[in-house]
Amino acid sequence: MESPTSLTHGAYAKLRAQLLACRFAPGEKLKIDDLCRRFEVGSSAVREALSRLASEGFVVSEPQRGFRVAPLSVDALSDLTNVRCSIEELCLRGAIEKGGIEWQTQVVAALHRLSHTPVWADKAARRYSEEYARAHEIFHEALAAGCGSPWLLHLRATLYNHSERYRAFSGPLSKVDRDLDREHREIAEATLARDSERAVTLMNKHLQMTTKVILDSVLAGEPAPESAKARPGDAHLPESLPRKGGAPV
Repeated sequence: MESPTSLTHGAYAKLRAQLLACRFAPGEKLKIDDLCRRFEVGSSAVREALSRLASEGFVVSEPQRGFRVAPLSVDALSDLTNVRCSIEELCLRGAIEKGGIEWQTQVVAALHRLSHTPVWADKAARRYSEEYARAHEIFHEALAAGCGSPWLLHLRATLYNHSERYRAFSGPLSKVDRDLDREHREIAEATLARDSERAVTLMNKHLQMTTKVILDSVLAGEPAPESAKARPGDAHLPESLPRKGGAPV
């Protein structure tokens, strides 16, 4: 029999993964009973998981109203991307300066894994696979790991996790087939060659592309993907991303 702590962690991990993959719409109400059935756990485990996710910014707790998925917005995305670029640069420069053979080996292994993992779970819907999401996370972790700063790595991980929601959201919106293998390979090659300037330039371009995809879709008035539609009134213009019918998500 699983312990309460184990059940809570399991519910937290599963719900967090689905939030990062945009399986729930931004602003969507998270009903305790529905989540209990989905994850086959009790209400106390779900409530504790939701409280933890609220403290991390993935869920919003509303007094007397329960929990909702944290919204996505244009302003938040732009700010998140700019801050992440700054932190990733510090990590990357530190890793290039301090990283040894073990770090280099991990980067090569992570790139190999990423390049041999299928990108799409559903290519027609442009939905990223969970395996690719994990391999992508490991690759970016490996690049930064050599910097040797626990605080920088903690900040980077926090920013990365919030960026994942936008990356998952951007897949169905993109009208451009990105050569992700090339993007990742060039970043890794510049990093392993200890070419800080090129590595940072390529990383910034890589990170800004997701933001560009979403902002371009907003300017073009594109509808949000079906998997990421919000309920009316869950977000507000002009900061929020658009959904079908011109309402925000």
